[in-house]
Amino acid sequence: GQLNLGAAGDPKVVNSTYGMDESARHGLVSSTGGADENLQRIAVKESRLGIPILFGLDVIHGYATTFPIPLAQSSSWNLALIERGAQIAAKEAAANGICWTWSPMVDICRDARWGRIAEGSGEDPYLGSLIAQAMVHGYQGSDLSSDTTLLACFKHFALYGASEAGRDYNTVDMSRWCMYNFYLPPYKAAVDAGCGTGMSSFNVVDGVPATGNRWLLTDLLRGEWGFKGFMVSDAGSVGEMETHRMGNAEKVAEMGLNAGLDMDMGSQRYLRNGLKLVKEGKVKEADIDAMVRRILEMKYRLGLFDDPFRYTKLLKNKKRQADILSDEHVAAARRLADESIILLKNNGNLLPLSQGLKSVAVVGPIGNKASDLFGTWSTRPDGRKSHTVTEALQAAMGSACKVTYSQGCVETEGYGDYYSGSTSAKSDPMIAKAMADVADADMIVACVGETSSWSGEARSRVDICLPPCQKKLLKALKATGKPVVMVVFGGRPLVLTDEDKHFDAIVEAWHGGTSAADALADVLTGKVNPSAKTTVTFPRFTGQIPIYYNHLNTGRPLGEFWATSKYIDIWLADNSPLYPFGYGLSYNTYRYGDVKVDKNQASGDADKITVSVDVTNEGTREGKEIVQLYVADLAASTSRPVEELKGFQKLTFAPGETKTVTFTVTPEQLKFYNSELKYDWEAGDFNLSVG
Repeated sequence: GQLNLGAAGDPKVVNSTYGMDESARHGLVSSTGGADENLQRIAVKESRLGIPILFGLDVIHGYATTFPIPLAQSSSWNLALIERGAQIAAKEAAANGICWTWSPMVDICRDARWGRIAEGSGEDPYLGSLIAQAMVHGYQGSDLSSDTTLLACFKHFALYGASEAGRDYNTVDMSRWCMYNFYLPPYKAAVDAGCGTGMSSFNVVDGVPATGNRWLLTDLLRGEWGFKGFMVSDAGSVGEMETHRMGNAEKVAEMGLNAGLDMDMGSQRYLRNGLKLVKEGKVKEADIDAMVRRILEMKYRLGLFDDPFRYTKLLKNKKRQADILSDEHVAAARRLADESIILLKNNGNLLPLSQGLKSVAVVGPIGNKASDLFGTWSTRPDGRKSHTVTEALQAAMGSACKVTYSQGCVETEGYGDYYSGSTSAKSDPMIAKAMADVADADMIVACVGETSSWSGEARSRVDICLPPCQKKLLKALKATGKPVVMVVFGGRPLVLTDEDKHFDAIVEAWHGGTSAADALADVLTGKVNPSAKTTVTFPRFTGQIPIYYNHLNTGRPLGEFWATSKYIDIWLADNSPLYPFGYGLSYNTYRYGDVKVDKNQASGDADKITVSVDVTNEGTREGKEIVQLYVADLAASTSRPVEELKGFQKLTFAPGETKTVTFTVTPEQLKFYNSELKYDWEAGDFNLSVG
C-alpha cells in the first residue's frame, strides 16, 4: 500500500474493491493528489498501522499567486527571483494542505514543437542545472519539517525533452555520450541539491521504458549519483509499459519493482500484483522494504508522523490564508514577470511608448482576456488581482491617453477543425471592425500568439508559426501605416520570421501568470527596462528543428561552398536562428570592451585563468545586463560543441556606468564525458568569449 499513489487528479475509485476512504482504512493509499483532511483522519485513526498520507500536487509555477511559466522564468536568468517564486509557491500550497510538489521539471529541450517545453528551463545544461538547484532550494528550504516548505520532485527522469518529432509521450533514442553531456546534468544538479523525490518519464531509455529501467533508476541514479529519496512513476506509466509491449500487468509490475521505482502513480499494478510477485520470489521482500523505508523517511522528514494534520490544519489558519495571493506575493510575481519579458526587436526606438500618445489601440485575441495569460499547469489560478493587457496599459499610460480594444480575429482559425471547429472565415468581419477601431489611434499594440491551453502536456504542435488568422490580422494592421508594437504570448518560441521582416518592435511576453499584463505594461511604458534573454533558440522555420546553440560542428559547416550543411530551399536566405540563445535587447545599448585574461596558459587541476571585460551602459536609463561567458574546446578526444555557456552575471548599470566584469575559468569548467563516459578535462587550446 505504501508503494501506491492512490490518485492523480480527482478519481473516485482506487481499485475494484474499495473506494478511497475504504482503501485508506485498509492501508492501501500511500499518497494522493490534492489534500483531504478526512482521508488523513481515516488513515491515521482507522487503519491498522496509522501511517499518514502524503498529499501531492503539480505546483509548477506558483499556487494561487501564479508566476510566469518556467520557460519564461528561465529567460530572466535571475536565480534569486526564481528561488523566491518557488518559496512562495511552497508557502501557499502548504497552506492548502499540500506537502509534495511534482516540480521542478528539468528536462532539456531542443524542439519547440513539444508542448512541455513551457515547463522547463530551455536548452542549456549549465543554466538548466542552476535553475534546478534554485527551485529545489526554494521548495524545500533548509528544513522540510517547516510548514512553509514542500517536498520537491525533479522530473521527468530521464531525457523526456528529447521526444522524437516533438510529440508528447513519444520515443527517445540517443547515445549515452549525448545523455551524459547534454541531458542528464540538470537531473543530477537536483539530486545534488537534496531533492527528496523524482519522477520517471514516459519514454524509453536505451529501448526500455524509464518506468522499469533498472540501469536508469538504480545503477545511475542511486549507484553513480547517490540519490537517497524515492522515485514515483508519472501518471499511469507503470501500466503503460504494457502498451510499450513489455508484457502483461504482472510483468510490468515486476519490472518497475525490480528497477527501483518506489511508487506507482495511478495504475495500481503494484497494488494488485506486488504480493504475488514477492510470494513467487520474482521480487525480493528486502527490496520492497527498502522502497517503503524511503517513502516513510520522507513522511518523517515532513513531520507527518509528529503531526499528520500539520498541513491540512493550515486551511483554518487565518494568518496563513491571508498570505495566499497577498500583495507581497503578487509583487514578487510581478518582479519576476518584469524580468522574463524579452525585447526581441526595437527598430527606431519605437519602445518605450511615449507618454505623449493620445490614443493606443490594443488589438488581437489575447489583448482583453487575463485568463489566457496564466499559462499551462496553473494550479489554482486566482484572477482577483490580475488584469487584461488593455486594463493594465490604460492604468500605466494614465488618463491623458485613451486605450481601446478590438479583438481583430479568433484565436486559431485557419488550422482546421481540430483547433477552431470550423474553417469558415469568422475572422474577416473582426478584421474589418478592427480597421475601423484603430482609425484614430496613434499607436497599435498587437497581442498575438498562443493562449494558455496551447502549450503544456499533450499540446505538441506540428507548425509553430502564428495561426493564419492572426497573420492576416497583422498584415491588415501593418497596412494602416500606423506604428505597431507586436506582443507575442505563448509557451514556446514561435517562428516569427515573416513578422520580424515587417514589424519594427517585437516583444516576447510568454505566459506571465498573475501579473502578466501589469509586467507587460511596465516594459512597454519604460517603467521597467527589459533585461530578459532567450534560453531557447528561435528558429526561422519549423523545418530547422531541432535547433540549439551548443551544437557540434560538421566537417562542412555552412559557407560559400555549395556542398555544405544547409537546406537548399532557404540557402539563399539564412540557416541561422532567427533569435539565438542568450539574445535579448534593452532600452540601453551596452558596449563591451576588449576581453582580457590574466594569462594565456594554465596547467594542472588547481590553476585558473581570470577573464575580465569592461561593460558600459551607453543609454540614459538604469538597466540590467546579463554578461555571459562561453568556452569553446578546439581539440579533444571527442567532437565538442561550437561553444558552451560556462558562466554569467546579471548586473545593474546606472546611465553611463562602466563595470569591470570578472570570470574565473578552472579545469572543472572544461570537463566533459568522453566516449568512454569518463568525466575529466583534457589539455589543449580553448577559446573564451564574453558577450
